[in-house]
Order: sequence, then C-alpha cells, then structure tokens
Amino acid sequence: MKIKIRETLRTVAEYLNRGKAPYFLSIGLTILGFVLVYLSPRSIPAFLVFAAAAGLPYFLSIKKSIKLALAVLVAIVLVPVLGARNIFYLEVIFQIAVFSALALGLNIVVGFSGLLNFGYMAFYAVGAYLWAFFGSQQPFLLHAIPGTAPIGTQFFMAADWFYLFIFLGVIVAAIVGLILGLPVLRVRGDYLAIITLGFGEIVRQLANNLDKPLNLTNGPQGITPIQRPTLPDGVIRFFNGIFEPLVGRPVTVNQFYNILFYLIALVVVIVAIVITYRLDDSKVGRAWTAIREDELAATAMGIPANKLKLGAFAVGASFAGAMGVLFAASRTFVSPESFTFLQSVGVLTMVILGGIGSIPGVIIGASVVIILNLQVLQSFSLFLSRLRQSDAYIPIINFYWRDLSNQLDPSKYQRLVFGIILILMMIYRPAGILPAARRKRELRVAKLEADSASVDNGNGGNGLPDVDKPAASPKEDNHA
Repeated sequence: MKIKIRETLRTVAEYLNRGKAPYFLSIGLTILGFVLVYLSPRSIPAFLVFAAAAGLPYFLSIKKSIKLALAVLVAIVLVPVLGARNIFYLEVIFQIAVFSALALGLNIVVGFSGLLNFGYMAFYAVGAYLWAFFGSQQPFLLHAIPGTAPIGTQFFMAADWFYLFIFLGVIVAAIVGLILGLPVLRVRGDYLAIITLGFGEIVRQLANNLDKPLNLTNGPQGITPIQRPTLPDGVIRFFNGIFEPLVGRPVTVNQFYNILFYLIALVVVIVAIVITYRLDDSKVGRAWTAIREDELAATAMGIPANKLKLGAFAVGASFAGAMGVLFAASRTFVSPESFTFLQSVGVLTMVILGGIGSIPGVIIGASVVIILNLQVLQSFSLFLSRLRQSDAYIPIINFYWRDLSNQLDPSKYQRLVFGIILILMMIYRPAGILPAARRKRELRVAKLEADSASVDNGNGGNGLPDVDKPAASPKEDNHA
C-alpha cells in the first residue's frame, strides 16, 4: 500500500512538472489563495491554501527568475494587503518569520555541528533586553522601585537607534554565544545538553532578579514602554495611495507598524538563509559536518574542532540576537516569561519536525508549528467556545455543548499535540518533513545495510544457521 501511494505521488509530481503546467499551477493557486483570503479574512482553509500556494514554487521545476518574481509578489504586495485587511494573519506570518530565523540559527548548532542546545532562547533574550534597556526609560530608573517611574521620565536613546541595535544585537548575542561555547568544549552528548539548559535558565533568572541593587531589568514585571522606530513623513500616505483601493480602507499607524516589523523580519530571514546556505556549501560547513559525524576522526584529520564549535555557537546566536531586538520593539514590552525552557524546546521541535540540517526544512517546520499553534488550535478553541454559548447539542447522545468543560480546549493541549506529532514523525519519517540530502542518503544506506544483514542472517533472516552450508574447520577459522 505504501509503495502504491509513493508511486502515485511520484506520477502526479512528474505530471505537474511537465511543460508549462508548473507555471500555470503556481500562478493559479497564488491568485486563488489570495482571493479566498481576501473574501474570507477569517477562514483557516483559505489561509492554508494561500500558504501552500506561496511555498509550492520551491518544489516545482520553474525558472529561478519566475520563482523570485512570485516570491516578491507574495511577500511585498499580497501579504501586506491581506495583513492590513486582517491583522491577525500578519501576526501569524510575522511569528513564522521570527521563528524561522531562530530555527535557522539553532539548525547551525544542532543540524550542522551536532551540538545539542537546550538554552537557545537565552540569545533571543539577550537581544530583546539589549534594546529594551537602551530604548526605554530604564537607564534613568536604576535606583527606582520596580514598577514605578516618575512622570515625565525621558527615553534614554532616540527611537531611530533601533536600526543600529539590530546589528548590535547580532554582535552581542554572538559574543554571548562564544561565552557559552567556552565551557562546553570539553563535554559532549547529554552533558552538553545539560550545560546549555543551565545557561538558558541562568540568563532567564538574571533577567528575573536583576532589579536590585540596581534596577537593570525591572524584574518579573518586565520593561515597558519600549520605543518603536519613527516613521518618515508621507510613508503612510504613500502606502494608502497605492494599496487603499485593495485594502478597502485607510491603513492606520499601528497597522503600518505591523507591516514594517514584518518587512524587517523578512529581511533578517533572507539574510539568515543566504548566510546559512553559504556556510553549508563551504569549508566551514563541511568541517562542521565532519565534527558532527565523528569529532575524534575530524580532529585527527587536522580540523580545529574547538574553534569551529565556538563559531557554530556564535553564528547561531547572532540570528537570535537580531530577532530579539525586533521582538522588543514590536511588542514594546519584554519580560522573563517570554524566554522559558519550553520556548527553547519549541524551536528545537521546529528543527526536528522540518528536518535536521535542512534549511528549507526548518522553515517549513517553523511554519507548521506556528500555524498549528496560532491558527488551527486557537480557532478550534474559539469554535468550541461559541458552541458552549449556544443551545446546540448532539442529538444521538443528547449532549449539550454548553456542558463541555473548558479544560478540553485544544489550545491548552499544544504540547500534547506537538508530542504526538513528533512521535509519529520519529516512527514514520525520522528525517523530517523535508530532510537534507545528506540525511536522506544516510537513512537509505542504513536501511540497505539492515536489509542486507537480515538476508545474510540465514534462511531469509530467521536467525537460524544454514544447515546446507558445512561448518568451517578450526584451521579455516584461524586463517580468516
């Protein structure tokens, strides 16, 4: 049955890649998805069709110039228009962009270098608190009681310093990554995971407790308000002049800020993808792969394992630092609760789900997790909430929906759903949704070796000795 399904899918894929079919399919699905979301801004199936249409050209045989043109059309035109009509969609896409960058950074550490990191959100926190401190009133409140600020307290730096702090977030997070890498050079495996987990908790607890003797982080209450960059005069008028007929109403300042942060996040993700691809196809990337496969053999071949592991931590941390600065500015509030251990596990889940070591795979993994979390489960919970407020019931069992407990809301079982998905993935597709080419080859070789061993085990792999083959003499055994 499985073989027939694979053959059917392969036949369909070959048919879709013939001639002009992929071009018509990509453009047609993109238009269809846009129209569906435009007419039904709250429809989940419509958004899923649009998301699938946006990612489909990657898998089809289309010229790179056409792929690039479709990507620009979707990212620069269609998404802002749909986001202005329904800001929730833009929030979902913004979260996908943020966690895609985080997953790409963690993929360098886990997928390329084979270093298990359970404290990755610490670098995200470093970037967020960097701009939260300097882009707020906090430097003037070092001796104030947490949660209190005198009226008229000024901001420490101008709002437009935000753009510089994106680059500073990259640098500072990379330095923190080097600091984390120093104590883990002598450990591997489970011990490495424990050290990174402890590092992540140390950073979170520092943010939680550095409100005395100097109030650096405002403790558990977090830092707010945090400045957003200023908008140039005429930008909103220019945007409304072009897109207001499509949106159907003028875009407000707050809505345009959401579009601005989405575009900045998109630029960071594109830069992260380019850097990751360049590193993967370089001497450094091949050296990371050698360290991941066998560090002892790599060291014996002259590869400086310690330096390269430090480099992996620094590069992976830099993506998280940039996104942390963007997160602080977009939310205008940061607190230690945004950088918990479960958040680190969530990013690791995206990497494993998409495919360890696969650059497009981790982006797909981030998209699946965010859509499942923010859209599917949340929308299902809202649907059940509406049923509870009505008089609807199931006739066969005479069950009224208002009697359904709130504890059964799907949004409360996100970790359970992700756990089930990961278990199924490890059983049926251990390489991930879109595995890396090297990982697919490794699994294929392992499967062939296992099949060969079962056949060579005698009598079709039943574990019994072959009675037709004479036993080897001791002399022959010694010679062998």
